[in-house]
Amino acid sequence: MSQLAVLNGAVIMGYAVASLFFLKFWRRTGDALFLAFCASFLLLAAVPLITVWLQIPREEQSAVYLLRAAAFMIIIVAIVINSRRSRS
Repeated sequence: MSQLAVLNGAVIMGYAVASLFFLKFWRRTGDALFLAFCASFLLLAAVPLITVWLQIPREEQSAVYLLRAAAFMIIIVAIVINSRRSRS
């Protein structure tokens, strides 16, 4: 097993743990922002997983990078919706 695969495994685990924490906070509060963060971190965990499985040498030059962009878009949209909801 290469060092890159081990490091990717650690990154995947970190994203998955963060996702579980946000899922726990969502279950406690019911706030959709936490659910959006949970989904985003799951998408971020999928990026290195797919990269290793498909043996893609440069993630930023593949279509897998769109998953990372989608994760950040989910976060941005959720923050905007949450801030508009708190104003009214």
